[in-house]
Amino acid sequence: MTYVVTDNCIMCKYTDCVEVCPVDCFYEGENTLVIHPDECIDCGVCEPECPADAIRPDTEPAMETWVEFNRKYSELWPVITRKKDPLPTAAEMDGQADKLDKYFSEAPGEGD
Repeated sequence: MTYVVTDNCIMCKYTDCVEVCPVDCFYEGENTLVIHPDECIDCGVCEPECPADAIRPDTEPAMETWVEFNRKYSELWPVITRKKDPLPTAAEMDGQADKLDKYFSEAPGEGD
């Protein structure tokens, strides 16, 4: 099992999760985060830290696509290990539907 970041992180990018990760497996895009599924040790400490409830275990239904999404971008984006301010749009975008199709950016974030 691994944990993955899903579309509710897009345009929110809360980083509470990265601060508790013991193996530094979060990677930062311009407007979202991802978890490298091969680096995640399945400890689960990140899941309850996400204010947007965007981190899910891969054992939930329909997570295969998110595992591959997280793998792809974790290999392209820089690692992030410290908490930063969320995006200014976080409160209004939390819970909106179809964020992947509407708002996702492939651009990398700044990382650490």
